[in-house]
Amino acid sequence: MFKKAERKKAYLKMALCGVSGSGKTYSAILLAKGLGGRVAMIDTENGSGEMYADIADYDVAVLAPPFSPAAYINAIKEAEREGYNVLIIDSLSHAWSGQGGVLEMVDKQAATSRSNNSYTAWRNVTPEHNRLVDTILQCKMHVIVCMRSKTAYELQENERGKKVPVKVGLAPIQRDGMEYEFTIVFDIDRERHYAIASKDRTGLFEGKIEPITPETGELIRQWIDGGVEAPLQPAPKADMQMGYTHQIPQPRVLIGEDYCKVLTNNGYKDVTELEVEQLQQLVNLKSYADAKPFIQAVLAHKAMQEKQQVNTPTASEKPAEAQKPAPAAVEFNGEANALSEDDKAVLEAFFGNSQ
Repeated sequence: MFKKAERKKAYLKMALCGVSGSGKTYSAILLAKGLGGRVAMIDTENGSGEMYADIADYDVAVLAPPFSPAAYINAIKEAEREGYNVLIIDSLSHAWSGQGGVLEMVDKQAATSRSNNSYTAWRNVTPEHNRLVDTILQCKMHVIVCMRSKTAYELQENERGKKVPVKVGLAPIQRDGMEYEFTIVFDIDRERHYAIASKDRTGLFEGKIEPITPETGELIRQWIDGGVEAPLQPAPKADMQMGYTHQIPQPRVLIGEDYCKVLTNNGYKDVTELEVEQLQQLVNLKSYADAKPFIQAVLAHKAMQEKQQVNTPTASEKPAEAQKPAPAAVEFNGEANALSEDDKAVLEAFFGNSQ
């Protein structure tokens, strides 16, 4: 079962993050040039990717709105079919916040429901974004994605015990935790275009603060060439004696039409089955980011139930004429709204009949 661990040759997935004007596109081209081989670029920046055609040889495919995950997936698969060694995606942020991107897809789906409920919209759109991430990670090319950065804030408790937003640095404009999907993540400074590796599984750039050059790509290529050839992966084989099947690592989150399950020490559990303390721990974990909107909805529902229990007198305390319970309300983002038919359908699907 066990064997000696060996670093396999692999296609690296890298991310360059920075504000507008930090030099992400320029740095990505230099990095690709150092990696070598045929280079392709998916350009969502109005053709700006061709401005640097004088410094390297590469092909460009301009991607126009809508910037849906499906449009990115089609372009990535086309580059893979054409045999490119390196693919630059400039920019991946449009797939999230651009015209026709994930956020707009959620808004449109929510607007079509009578309740304007984004909970069900996220349930439908999240799998599409997951497919885009999987396509990037599994394609047989080195991939360099550019992501715009924004100022990141966290709610922290001040000296008076009040929650206030505190600036904690920069974060890419993409799904929370997206940067953790990559082998190397470079944060690029706008003033001097210095690159700092905020994540580096190669160990090549620890403590280094310098601009990206073709030599940076060459160094990464040398590291890749130092690994052993990865064997072809056979299809899963069932062990009839032991009664189990060897499979790839299990995903942390499973999302279906009427459920959201997360991987726990005891297998997959629906988020509605977890205790409040468990949900509060999961909601901020990057590896469970896909489940975040579902967990937040469950926490809001549980808080509403607890509030109703606290404010509801016992049967002995009620006057005889007031024994009939008042109509229920659901609390979303701190606002109590009467249940619409869509809300009832969602709650019944995830929590059962609560009447």
